Amino acid sequence: MESNAVLLESKSSPINLLNEMHQLRLLGHLCDVTVSVEYQGVRAEFVAHKAVLAATSKFFKEVFLNEKGMDGPRTNVFLNEVQVADFASFLEFVYTAKVEVEEDRVQRMLEIAEKLKCLDLSETCFQLKKQMLESVLLELQNFSESQNSEEESTTQPSILLESKAAAVAEAGQADCLLDPPDSPVERSSNGMSPEMPATKSKEKM
Repeated sequence: MESNAVLLESKSSPINLLNEMHQLRLLGHLCDVTVSVEYQGVRAEFVAHKAVLAATSKFFKEVFLNEKGMDGPRTNVFLNEVQVADFASFLEFVYTAKVEVEEDRVQRMLEIAEKLKCLDLSETCFQLKKQMLESVLLELQNFSESQNSEEESTTQPSILLESKAAAVAEAGQADCLLDPPDSPVERSSNGMSPEMPATKSKEKM
């Protein structure tokens, strides 16, 4: 009786493999390629494994598959117009699937990914640039909304002040109508009403 096939799959194996290859590269063990990088007089050499570079970069894959013979125990590859820091970040990414760079270097990492035909790094840089652009647009939108709210808050007090001033003016006019000033017709110079002298003259008569 045949037994059913079962799948044995490790979730941690790819990560462990990358970590082990990364440690081997850092220690210089089993490395079979040396990459010389030079940019504006600054030069550095990096040792790596052909299999890792070929698996992650079509550029290196073509170089290694088309090489005629070995120059020695290690193959030498020369890269011009590539900054040392950028290639170091590239190596860290292909060996660990992650790398931390400054925001202003993301575009340069995208360029080196396209130059070396590293699809994974290219897609990662593209997605990160998209997120950065979306965050900038969101900040601009929030800034615009805050400016609009500030303008509204500054116009509302002026309207309130104008309405208060109008109310005060109307109240002043009402006071003037209710309490008119004393007029010379109503009071004589001695402070008595004009009817009082007429009654006194009648009494004398």
